[in-house]
Amino acid sequence: MPTDKDLISVQQARDLVTAAHEAQKVFATFSQEKVDAIVAAMAAAALAEKDRLGKLAHEETGYGIPADKAEKNRFAAEDVHNFFRNLKTVGVINETDTLIEIADPRGVVAAIIPSTNPTSTAIFKILISLKSRNGVVLSPHPSANQCINETTRVMRAAAEAAGAPSGLIGCMSVPTLQGTEELMKHKLTSVILATGGTGLVRAAYSSGKPAFGVGPGNVPVLIEASADIPKAVADVIAGKTFDYGTICASEQAIVCEQAIDKRVRAELLSQGAYFCSPQEKALLEKIVVTPTRGLNPQIVGKAPQVIAEMAGFKIPADVRLLIVEMDGVGREHPLSMEKLSPILAYYTAENWQLGSELCHQILRYGGMGHTIGIHSQNREIIRQFGLRQPASRIIVNSPTTHGAIGFSTDLPPSMTLGCGSWGGNVTSDNVSPLHLMDIKRIAFETRPVTRSRPLPISTVSAVARAAVAATGVKEVKVASAQKNHTETEHLSEAEISRLVEAFLAERKARRHQPVEPVHQTPAQPPQQQPPPPPAQPEVKTEQKTEQKQQAPEQKPEPVAFVCEEDVKRAIRDKQKIYVNAKTIITPSARELGEANRVFNIIASPALNRD
Repeated sequence: MPTDKDLISVQQARDLVTAAHEAQKVFATFSQEKVDAIVAAMAAAALAEKDRLGKLAHEETGYGIPADKAEKNRFAAEDVHNFFRNLKTVGVINETDTLIEIADPRGVVAAIIPSTNPTSTAIFKILISLKSRNGVVLSPHPSANQCINETTRVMRAAAEAAGAPSGLIGCMSVPTLQGTEELMKHKLTSVILATGGTGLVRAAYSSGKPAFGVGPGNVPVLIEASADIPKAVADVIAGKTFDYGTICASEQAIVCEQAIDKRVRAELLSQGAYFCSPQEKALLEKIVVTPTRGLNPQIVGKAPQVIAEMAGFKIPADVRLLIVEMDGVGREHPLSMEKLSPILAYYTAENWQLGSELCHQILRYGGMGHTIGIHSQNREIIRQFGLRQPASRIIVNSPTTHGAIGFSTDLPPSMTLGCGSWGGNVTSDNVSPLHLMDIKRIAFETRPVTRSRPLPISTVSAVARAAVAATGVKEVKVASAQKNHTETEHLSEAEISRLVEAFLAERKARRHQPVEPVHQTPAQPPQQQPPPPPAQPEVKTEQKTEQKQQAPEQKPEPVAFVCEEDVKRAIRDKQKIYVNAKTIITPSARELGEANRVFNIIASPALNRD
């Protein structure tokens, strides 16, 4: 049953969405210059407050390192803004002779903010929402409520001072599950940006609204035999220890090729890693994983010394991360999961192909579609490795933490990383302002479709093609007494002209053409003639002799063209239509004529080659 807090949260979500919706209708009319000025003002304000906001996030959540959180704030406020500052998001954003693209905002964005990267994610989502002319309402994780609301306040004040309408940016101060669900399902919410646990992302996708959810990142890294080992180890440690591993793209496991195993271990030790004993590994398993096989939030973003003490053993003060040697992946191997802390699993593989398969298994256990890393100097191996992996980002010779978000690579800078269909997400992109716009496209014809359909050469003669050009018939077939015969004669332009003129003249006189009654009995073949009448005594009169002399037997001539109207007339008058291989018959006329046995085919001597 909802509590008073739940009811307050639900009502707050409704009020904030309504206010953002009204403000966004005004904001959608702003020019590109005005939108960019507002976004620039917010970015500058967040950048100026990066250290204070980072400290607030650490103090409220207990996660990570204040200086690293400040650096994430800088990344979101400066790198993201600089990357997209010249992006067109108003009106016509692209135009060629044949295509015009026009950007429209989505409306109101529901932005779900996690506790692991609270202030930096809030900065990021507010910036990209307003860059694409949307309103935005944030739902903070309850354990990071204060720092997220303060970040929102800083950016809202800067936006409104630069001319943004009041209410365009909102943040729930009483966040509950019920309030967040109301925010996502509200009729005025247009799209959801969900960063959080698997349950929350699933709720976003089941809300009935378009949603960009991001899944977990159980990131494995292959160190291949050709790798620059000192750099590879330094990169892994840099990524894993940044903010104590709270970014979802941070390394979770090393997979090392056996040929270089000893060198990699030695380098890890020299750079501050600590290999746990089997007993210490067992102690870690008890505190890292809950009885329900979930991750214990108490160890997230904590220093390795704190985690070791919680587990019941001590490590030197200069240890930078804990390493546990693994011999399998899955539920029976709890530390093969995503750990969001400076704990790193370590595997060996006989060769890079088996190492690649092991990385695939690790991704399947909680990181499908997210990120994977490889350290190698062999480009072909890197290519083959990437082809085999179900990951949206394959980071090469760089910390996956920094590479995946676009800090150390050319990927679009983002704090929201899609996992594609592998991870049940709608996109595999680094989410950006481009995902928060609808693009209209005005497309001009480039390939006309009004020309005649090509006619088969094997069944259409030169005469047929000339008649098609003269009459505008789109599709014809040539009747033939023998299907295996092919018309091969070639006619001059003068002959074609003569034939077409004759065809047009012939149509006017068609009613006077010799016909014979249509056979009405279906069982009687059209070629079969009735038996001759009994012989009668010849009456020799001058009149009959004169008639015989005036009406000699004439052979019927085939017509040049038949349309549906001709067939209907023949059916009505119970007449036959004589055709040969040169006769042009429209498709509808052929279908109707054959069904009613109207055609009488006259073999052409020129085609009779049997």
